[in-house]
Amino acid sequence: MTRASLDKQPHEVATMFDDVAANYDRTNDVLSLGQSRLWRKEVAKAVDARPAQKVLDLAAGTATSSLPFAATGAYVVPCDFSLGMLKVGKGRHPHLPFTAGDATKLPFKDDTFDAVTISFGLRNVQDTDTALRELFRVTRPGGRVVICEFSQPTWKPFRTVYSEYLMRALPPVATAVSSNPDAYVYLAESIRAWPDQPALAARLQQAGWSKVAWRNLTGGVVALHRGYKPQ
Repeated sequence: MTRASLDKQPHEVATMFDDVAANYDRTNDVLSLGQSRLWRKEVAKAVDARPAQKVLDLAAGTATSSLPFAATGAYVVPCDFSLGMLKVGKGRHPHLPFTAGDATKLPFKDDTFDAVTISFGLRNVQDTDTALRELFRVTRPGGRVVICEFSQPTWKPFRTVYSEYLMRALPPVATAVSSNPDAYVYLAESIRAWPDQPALAARLQQAGWSKVAWRNLTGGVVALHRGYKPQ
């Protein structure tokens, strides 16, 4: 299986990410035109991890996204359901507590983390609403969630150009830089099928999160959503 279908069967998605794990971070830098590094910096600011806080980095992959949290002195748990990603990550960062886990049934106790975050992974989960409730469950009262995900550009002319890039330019670029270009065709399709900023905010609220807000990055190509668990 090289390409997951949009019904997001977990074993298909996990296999797809296993296949691209070795070159995943480099490929993302190329396909995002270098923007992925900026996005990671903005996520780190939004999470605002502090020394001794516990942070769950869900869909962490090889833990590139986890490193800024660890650098603050926080205890960060990189969690992913792709064993291939975890294996590559553990080889690079053996000091981090990599954990295999499904977003719809997290292997953590209630009220464990001060902050939970997921970057570019929520749209790959089979049941988004269950995942949002699971993140809520494992967050302590007063804790926060930060979601970084592809979204809908706010300027209509740019939105059209962006859509054309996803479906026409991305596949040949992926063929040149990735060991599994079919995986990136799936990723492009999953981005186009993902709800816009207000729709995701509404789903966060339905899962129990309060003070939900979002901020657009790169003209809405990516959006940062944040919320809090009521005390």
